[in-house]
Amino acid sequence: MFRDNFLWGGAIAAHQVEGSYDQDGKGLSVSDVMTSGAHGVPRRITDGVIPGENYPNHGAIDHYRRYEEDISLFAEMGFKALRISIDWSRIYPNGDDMAPNERGLAHYDNVFDCMLKHGIEPVVTLQHFEIPLHLAEEYGGWANRALIDMFERYATTCFERFRDKVRYWMTFNEINNQFNTKNDLYGWTNSGVRFSQHPDPERLMYQAAHYQFVASARAVSAAHRIDPDIKVGCMVAATPVYPASCHPEDMLLSLDAMHETLFFTDVQCNGAYPSYARRHFERCGWTLDITEEDLRELRLGTVDYLGFSYYYSSVIDHAAHIELGDEITRSDSRMVDNPFVPETAWDWRIDPEGLRTTLKIFDERYRLPQFIVECGVGLVEELNESATVEDDERIEYLRAHIEQASCAVEMDGVDLMGFLVWGCIDPVSFTTGEMRKRYGLIYVDVNDDGSGTGDRFKKKSFQWYRRVIESNGGVLA
Repeated sequence: MFRDNFLWGGAIAAHQVEGSYDQDGKGLSVSDVMTSGAHGVPRRITDGVIPGENYPNHGAIDHYRRYEEDISLFAEMGFKALRISIDWSRIYPNGDDMAPNERGLAHYDNVFDCMLKHGIEPVVTLQHFEIPLHLAEEYGGWANRALIDMFERYATTCFERFRDKVRYWMTFNEINNQFNTKNDLYGWTNSGVRFSQHPDPERLMYQAAHYQFVASARAVSAAHRIDPDIKVGCMVAATPVYPASCHPEDMLLSLDAMHETLFFTDVQCNGAYPSYARRHFERCGWTLDITEEDLRELRLGTVDYLGFSYYYSSVIDHAAHIELGDEITRSDSRMVDNPFVPETAWDWRIDPEGLRTTLKIFDERYRLPQFIVECGVGLVEELNESATVEDDERIEYLRAHIEQASCAVEMDGVDLMGFLVWGCIDPVSFTTGEMRKRYGLIYVDVNDDGSGTGDRFKKKSFQWYRRVIESNGGVLA
């Protein structure tokens, strides 16, 4: 059974729900210059905001102005926690500003007050694909060491301002996404860099990640100085990689492929670079900008818990070679489909047991509290004549994953803090910029072209999840 204070709830991100992209002193973020896309049609990154282009994040679902309505609905479901992100460009519009934007701070004060009034614990991410655009254009993003100080200033501002309202923080969302250097979407949103424009994208990725590691460690140390009760976690996109067969090469490849996740958690949880990473740097002949003071800060700034998203698992086959198309989601051409699990309309393999596998791997490696801060499924949905959505497929997806999380707790002894449904209210999809790829337990009447009333409607899963929370996971039918 889950602990008594288990944090049931949902998760959203500022750039995918807020809208009001140019209001109250907000600067442009890297997500504000990403166009719409679709399955098989990649989003484009434009040089600034170009008239006539469709930027779905600009309007999103208008949560910036409708947050009270949305939080009231979350409270009706019984949420114990809500994960949101603070948009860095609302607090420091250019990123290198010396003073914060008070209107941005005041907005999040109001949001947190509303959550607390409803008994909902804020879980806050500091950088969730919302790097100020100025830092990408003028500094080269996280390829520049200067961003460490800027992020530390931003994080410290947030910790000091919201110390009495927010106990749970995370530094960088899905920091390991940028391991896929073949798709500019990930480097752009993680680090404000376009790997396609650099002669050695892998080296650049490791360097940018290092500066983020140091920034994260400094943030952890700053939070603990400000208030020892603040808990700061890391956050990765967790994707277990299975060998396609019992061929020894498949097994070795699967272990190496897991480094796409474990490298990032190893550094942030253990406070040091693993030997496999140091050997890789040596083999590549790289001398990265990693100082002794950096290494000291990494040791001092290890995270308090491990947060992660889980959506699917992957399979690797040493004999395969899959052509990587325009929408590059695989980081390795040897990644193949798994014939033993079903897939969604966006080719994501549904594997609930993979969540338990992930929890076991992390538990045995780090012995830290874990937090499932994103889990959900994107589906094509429309309102029916009863103004609801019969989303039984989503209910089954979540039921199976919660069941596996329960097994990890009861049978494997995993220390699990909570379970947050991703996109608890329909957001703009990160990878495609679509609204038709719906994740929510609440339907939002907004279409891909931005049309619609914006009204909110409870899906069938809304009532189902309320029963799950009321029973602390005891009733999943």
